[in-house]
Amino acid sequence: MSRTPAFRRKKHNKFACFLIAIVVGMLLAVVSIDGMRLRDKYNTYLSREEELTKEIEKEKERTGELQEYEKYTKTKKYVEEVAESRLGLVHDGEVIFKPDREK
Repeated sequence: MSRTPAFRRKKHNKFACFLIAIVVGMLLAVVSIDGMRLRDKYNTYLSREEELTKEIEKEKERTGELQEYEKYTKTKKYVEEVAESRLGLVHDGEVIFKPDREK
């Protein structure tokens, strides 16, 4: 068996340690860059979640208004208003005054 001198082994070990340090540094850089990207995505998603929560609240309010309007459309008063405005119908004995058109 041949023996390698001690100074060559140390040089080889230093080179290996240097390569390992470079690889670890590169991994650290990649992980930190991806971490920043993920943090940005997270902040974007948080703001989007706030917007959607506000939108849900608005839609719930709108749903309540539509339910109230649905109840109103089933009343006799609504039917009379629509009949008067769209169809021009009047109650018995009711007199309609229309202004004269100027010629």
